[in-house]
Amino acid sequence: MMPLWTAVDAAAATGGSSITDWAATGISIDSRSLATGDLFIALRGPNHDGHDFAGAALERGAAAAMVDREIPHLSTTPLLRVADTLVGLASLGEAARKRSGARILAVTGSVGKTSTKEALRLALAACNPTFASAGSLNNHWGAPLSLARIPPDAAYGIFELGMNHAGEIAALTRLVRPHVAMITTIEPAHLGFFPSVEAIADAKAEIFLGLEPGGVAVLNRDNPHFGRLAAAAGRAGAAEVVSFGTHPEATVRLLDYLLEPCNSIFDVALPDFTLRCRLPVPGRHWVMNALAVLAAVIAAGADPRRAAEALAGLEELPGRGRRYELSWQGGTLTLIDESYNASPAAMCAALAVLAAIPPPVGARRVAVLGDMLELGEATERLHRELAEPLVGAEVDRVFLIGRAVAALYDALPEPKRGGLWPNAGDAIDELIGFLRAGDVVTIKGSRGIGLSPIVERLRMESALRET
Repeated sequence: MMPLWTAVDAAAATGGSSITDWAATGISIDSRSLATGDLFIALRGPNHDGHDFAGAALERGAAAAMVDREIPHLSTTPLLRVADTLVGLASLGEAARKRSGARILAVTGSVGKTSTKEALRLALAACNPTFASAGSLNNHWGAPLSLARIPPDAAYGIFELGMNHAGEIAALTRLVRPHVAMITTIEPAHLGFFPSVEAIADAKAEIFLGLEPGGVAVLNRDNPHFGRLAAAAGRAGAAEVVSFGTHPEATVRLLDYLLEPCNSIFDVALPDFTLRCRLPVPGRHWVMNALAVLAAVIAAGADPRRAAEALAGLEELPGRGRRYELSWQGGTLTLIDESYNASPAAMCAALAVLAAIPPPVGARRVAVLGDMLELGEATERLHRELAEPLVGAEVDRVFLIGRAVAALYDALPEPKRGGLWPNAGDAIDELIGFLRAGDVVTIKGSRGIGLSPIVERLRMESALRET
């Protein structure tokens, strides 16, 4: 692999010093997942100090370690000494952005950021070498870390920007300096930190503050806050707004779609032609994500035909809709893992997918739902309002985990109440005892509620039953 950073380059970028010569092919902040040849950056977190793991990182093959304090037993090893490692990371990211000739795209939104970013990675990679931030690295250290990793030969760079307070995206976008800035949609997420959904829209619109001259904004034309966001983009200097949705004036306009249990097929009108696309994932929200991707592809000057063809290889991410067919009681159990996070809009999207999957005769649709966090004073109302889409999706039984979902439990028809538990560990045995072959199960809740262990337990139970 070509070096990503040399000792000379990294020292110049950070204002640091290195007494040995080295070359790194990657960047890591976690000694456990570090790859041979990475530059290990010793960051301080709320529970750990990365300096305590610098030795382990070097033993595992790190090319060097960036540190801001003396580590006596490592004094002769490859070290990049800086004044502050977090500032040093930001400096690496800034230098990487400055040297990159890539077309840079930034993605934010209330829901769908990571899924859309990954779909955009797939689409643009079909056109030219593409880099995208890993996972949900979208905060004050994730964004510079991702920038620092961008290969010099990348033609496109895609970065996810997240926030739960005003002002956070402004700092990130000024570091990333995108040519294309996308907002997937605005929904009532993080209401616990904002007085209104309009305030959330304004915070997301900060993404336009970092736009490069001649930059393009990509917006959901169907969202009620489109006008507000488009005006913010204009004030920030966006040269153009490319929109997507069903609205007659959308640049990328949905004409028709068909949702199947395992696929989504849709027709879309682009500025110069019409395409029929197939996604190997079900759900109207995936169709909207694909429209956003095609809009961003156009804004980036790439080929939408190639991009649309590439989307046929799309896969759901773990925790964000990934489907598993598990051996269960002599048959199969369909498990849809939506355990990574939740908001009202995302909950409704997941239930719509569940509704589109017909269980065999005698089997059931089952929803395992956890609290949606950070909703503030609207918490009780927004949980209670999930009863209607659950009934509409013909969900047979609902297992609820957390405290806020108590409002939903009370609003559900009694036959649909599977139980209410404070945590996942208390619910799992009863859930396992309830499920039978043919059932289709969706598991979704905010990350802080911790529903992913249920997914792992069901997969483990399935594996045990196969042996």
